[in-house]
Amino acid sequence: MADLIQVEEQRERLVLFAASTTAGEDTEASLDELAELCDTAGAEVVGRLVQNLDSVSSATYLGKGKVEELKILAQELGATGVVCDDELSPAQLRNLEDALGMKVMDRTMVILDIFAAHAVTSEGKIQVELAQLKYRAIRLAGFRDYLSRQGGGIGTRGPGEKKLEVDRRRIHERIGQLKAELRDVDRHREVTRKQRKQDYALSAAIVGYTNAGKSTLLNALTGAGILAEDKLFATLDPTTRSMELPGGQTVLLTDTVGFIRKLPHNLIEAFRSTLEEARYSDIIIHVADCTNPRMETQMHVVYETLRELQIGDRPVVTVFNKIDRPEAPEVLRDLKADYTVHISAKTGQGLEELCDVLAMIIRSRRIYLEKVYGYQDAGVIQRIRKYGQLLSEEYREDGIHVTAYVPAELYRDLIR
Repeated sequence: MADLIQVEEQRERLVLFAASTTAGEDTEASLDELAELCDTAGAEVVGRLVQNLDSVSSATYLGKGKVEELKILAQELGATGVVCDDELSPAQLRNLEDALGMKVMDRTMVILDIFAAHAVTSEGKIQVELAQLKYRAIRLAGFRDYLSRQGGGIGTRGPGEKKLEVDRRRIHERIGQLKAELRDVDRHREVTRKQRKQDYALSAAIVGYTNAGKSTLLNALTGAGILAEDKLFATLDPTTRSMELPGGQTVLLTDTVGFIRKLPHNLIEAFRSTLEEARYSDIIIHVADCTNPRMETQMHVVYETLRELQIGDRPVVTVFNKIDRPEAPEVLRDLKADYTVHISAKTGQGLEELCDVLAMIIRSRRIYLEKVYGYQDAGVIQRIRKYGQLLSEEYREDGIHVTAYVPAELYRDLIR
């Protein structure tokens, strides 16, 4: 029991702060999300402060008077640190540290910390460390003061923590090593993609805002057995599983890392190879939490991230998840999607319709084949059955009469 009490006492107590610079900006909603991120990172949010500004201060982010107000609030609430809802510059970080006399973090640092905790595969750990080091390299001076006196907490977790106190030159050397390792990973991914192409395998990438239910959907469709918690970024490393659709067609489903507003640029860069699973997929399955009051904003973030990744020419199936809940609205639309399906990944409601839609998309990408093969070419039937959708096969005197839907690449071989 004593050990449990000790762990609870070490939990960081944080005050969140933000500047609202645009009329109609949903600052409180963004702070609500930041509070969830801090909770996922293992900290307790004890207060928040917002200032309306025309533009943020280049020196301290908030105005001078508001910085003093933040200091008093943090002291009154017994906070161990403060977190900004935007990414702070090195100068802002150092000046706020000096003015507040306590640990200062920003949204990016919290997200990086969560990613560091949840990375499992070697690729995920490389990507996280690369993002951490890029972020910290330009903030090295701002970190040194509190690093010498801190005892843990957000910002000290993950494979990058031992590199924090080394000089800038060694950090950049390590960044170079990590980039080289990621290039090796990219080459391996490219080999895998080529193999899939040779197998005429079609793929669908499951994308969506973090905590929308992507992992739960993959588990429901394929029995993948991956972690699916009601937390932001519960799963980080991508998982690919094969699923058989109605009519015997096969599709590869890949669960990708969740999107979030203000996703750090370094993370998008570091995880580009993972996110490119969506770029090279044939179909995008966009999972949206229809019970979230900010679903429209979250869907916008997803589409903006896909645009940044230059993914715009794939058929999009928007899956409105969690319709089993009482708060789910009756009318749901996504004008940017090619298809929409209402489901509950938890109960299985609507999954059959989703599979039918995927089968229809795959069939539309295939060519109808009607041909008679000689009995000496009977092995061709097995290729059709493996890579296409065999509709009928009839054995007559003049040969095997076949009708099927097959991939365009295979069709060229089959009609020779």
